[in-house]
Amino acid sequence: MPQLTNRRAVITGAGSGIGASIARAYAAEGARLVLADRNAASLAETAITCRNLGAEVFECLADVGTVEGAQASVYRCVEHFGGIDILVNNAGMLTQARCVDLSIEMWNDMLRVDLTSVFVASQRALPHMLAQRWGRIINVASQLGIKGGAELTHYAAAKAGVIGFTKSLALEVAKDNVLVNAIAPGPIETPLVGGISAEWKRAKRRTAPGPLRPGR
Repeated sequence: MPQLTNRRAVITGAGSGIGASIARAYAAEGARLVLADRNAASLAETAITCRNLGAEVFECLADVGTVEGAQASVYRCVEHFGGIDILVNNAGMLTQARCVDLSIEMWNDMLRVDLTSVFVASQRALPHMLAQRWGRIINVASQLGIKGGAELTHYAAAKAGVIGFTKSLALEVAKDNVLVNAIAPGPIETPLVGGISAEWKRAKRRTAPGPLRPGR
């Protein structure tokens, strides 16, 4: 039997890249899915692929940079499936600037999308998971939240926050059989890194054990 048969899962940022790959993997394992993204076309493409794999899928067009948008996919999952078992906080953004050149708007936008959305969605999902004494929250952080990255101080700070949030929440809710983990991917060529300069990518390749892997 597939590992996720009938598990009710929310995946944010499911339109492309890592989120789309997770969605396909969950679909193949039998999960019932609510897929969220702010790009309607790419979200629809992922949803079609997952349905072709046999999954029941609901789409949620939302911007996790707002409180309402970060909550929307959890609400949709509860509405359609009667609860939520798995939350994958994957949606994020990535911009590049030296710290000295960062505007407060760029800083706040990064924290809003990459960190605050993780808190908001998790907080909305937790009452359902705690009540049923079963839940899984997976937060997509980054290796840069551990080791840092030049010209990405705002991004690294947000992802370090995701790691700290994950560790702390895990300690709070493990006793209730709600497990919270973060993954910290290295460099993967996805649409997320489209705005990063070629010079930065070349420098990163020189420090990586292998070339950037192709992605969607």
